[in-house]
Amino acid sequence: MSETDKPDTLVIPIVEEEAKVAKRQVVSDRIIVKTTVNTEERVLKEMLSQETVEVERIPVNRVVDVVPQLRTEGDVTIVPVFEERLVVEKQLFLVEEVRIRRTTSVESVEVPVTLRKELATVERLDGSGEPITE
Repeated sequence: MSETDKPDTLVIPIVEEEAKVAKRQVVSDRIIVKTTVNTEERVLKEMLSQETVEVERIPVNRVVDVVPQLRTEGDVTIVPVFEERLVVEKQLFLVEEVRIRRTTSVESVEVPVTLRKELATVERLDGSGEPITE
């Protein structure tokens, strides 16, 4: 005989409750987004710079002892051009100097351009499709 079969034994069931949570998607509001593009004509102004180079050849025709170095005098760069000539002895002979002058000019330019700007409008609708006023 088991303990549960005894006449003086009381059986008490133990009960446990469990909770379950479920969720579902419900459309409560909707929105409509519209975009529009505005264009604006503008004229851009800018300064353009241009550099020109002027080359001047100056005959020197002079005997020198050493090779002259490239040099700058103000805004002029002087490039010595030389050759060796056979005389009774070899001499370094400065033939010419090439003078390079840089000048800069500035000019104003105007360029027409079209700029675009996009705007968005948002309209809220409730679940039945009616507009929501706030």
